[in-house]
Amino acid sequence: MLKNLSLLFVFATVFSLQAQDATKTDTTAVKKVEFKIDKEAVLTLDGTIKSFYKVISAKKDTVRNWKQFKYLFKKDAKLIPCGKDKMGVYHVGYLSPDEYKKKSSDWFKNNGFIQNEIHRKTEIFGNMAHAFSTFEAYHKTSDEEPFLRGINSIQLLYDEERWWIINIYWTHETYRNLIPRDYLPPRKKI
Repeated sequence: MLKNLSLLFVFATVFSLQAQDATKTDTTAVKKVEFKIDKEAVLTLDGTIKSFYKVISAKKDTVRNWKQFKYLFKKDAKLIPCGKDKMGVYHVGYLSPDEYKKKSSDWFKNNGFIQNEIHRKTEIFGNMAHAFSTFEAYHKTSDEEPFLRGINSIQLLYDEERWWIINIYWTHETYRNLIPRDYLPPRKKI
C-alpha cells in the first residue's frame, strides 16, 4: 500500500525547503544556484497558489527552489495524495513538505514536471480559504498534451500578515473519474 502511495505521490504534483544551497548539474560542470525566498508572493491568496505551481514546476535536470516551497507552508502542513491501488481501494498518504521534497526530487529531476493551474474555485470565510485548483501536468513545455490532470484541494490560512498553505489534498483524473465540467475552464464560444 505504501509503495503504491509513493508511486501515486511521484506522479502527483503537489509540494519543502531547506536552508541549504541547491546545486544544478549540466554536462560540463556543477554550478551552485542560490535560491531566494519571494516574501511578496504570499501576501495574496492568488500569489500563494501561483507561487506553489511555479516552485514545483521545472523541466528535466532543473533544481527547484525548495526554500520557496517550504516557505509557502504553515508548520505541520501536509501534502495528501489520494488514489486507488491495484485492487481498486482508495488510499491517502500524509507527507510533510520535507517528505514531499525527499520523495519527489529525483523523479522531478529525471522526468521533468510542469504543472499548470487551468481553473480555480475559491471559497473564503474570515481568515480561512479553500481552493479547488484544477491542474494539468507536462514533462516539457513543448508537450502538446498533458500526461496527467487532477484537482488540488488547497486549504489556506491568512494570519493578518500573509497566506499560508495548511494542506494540499489531491487526486488525479482517470478514465473512470473524469474532472467535472464545473472544475474546468469555461468552454470557448465558437
